[in-house]
Amino acid sequence: MAEKKYHVGVAKGDVGDYVLVPGDPGRVPAIAKYLDGAKEVAFSREYRTFTGSLDGVPVSAISSGMGGPSVAIGVEELAELGVHTFLRVGTCGAAQPEIKMGDLVIAIGSVRSEGTPNGYVPPEYPAIASLDVVNALVEAASAAKVPYHVGVIRSVDALYSDLVPERMPRPRHLREELDMWSRAGILSNDMESSTLFIVARLRKLRAGTINLCVDELGAGEIHHLDPSYMDRMLKVAVDALRRLIARDKDAADR
Repeated sequence: MAEKKYHVGVAKGDVGDYVLVPGDPGRVPAIAKYLDGAKEVAFSREYRTFTGSLDGVPVSAISSGMGGPSVAIGVEELAELGVHTFLRVGTCGAAQPEIKMGDLVIAIGSVRSEGTPNGYVPPEYPAIASLDVVNALVEAASAAKVPYHVGVIRSVDALYSDLVPERMPRPRHLREELDMWSRAGILSNDMESSTLFIVARLRKLRAGTINLCVDELGAGEIHHLDPSYMDRMLKVAVDALRRLIARDKDAADR
């Protein structure tokens, strides 16, 4: 029997080469229903894994938990098992007034306002999504005719410093920083994307992010997920993955 990776709890053959990555383990079954013949194969720590297929190709949904450290560990261990494409399907808080609850945000890159990637490379190294994944997400969102935004996002460690800066020791500093990033055109904030992009690029993998907006600019609270909004995002993500799989097949046949 193949040895299971220490943290993610899966072994070679348990996972597909393409992985959808939510943060919440409870969201994995909702993603799995869009995969053919999906079954739960592991639940270790924050990493819950279902594996099925899309168009005959093995695909997995694996939760990462919250924040950069667990994302980095997951990508490292899954890469050793042959995973080459990661698509984060997460949530975010808007940093621009035109981004509303339920809108989708597709990241082309992320500001590194969190610490995990610093253990890999200096801050000057940019956190950039894979162009292949970004293009597939844009095509899928356009085809679905859903509201979406494409641009640079920001990844953070301290969620509540962004949500309620007035409760923190340096409220003015935090408010000024948030305002600066908004004026700089940052679309939204999450906690995982910059780590995902950095680790994937260093390991020569593909990675992208599509996030569902659950917090409008200035709201100061996180809204409970509307299942219809989440389903809409998941359908777009799965369609994007189908497009990537089809292109990879075409490239292999040439």
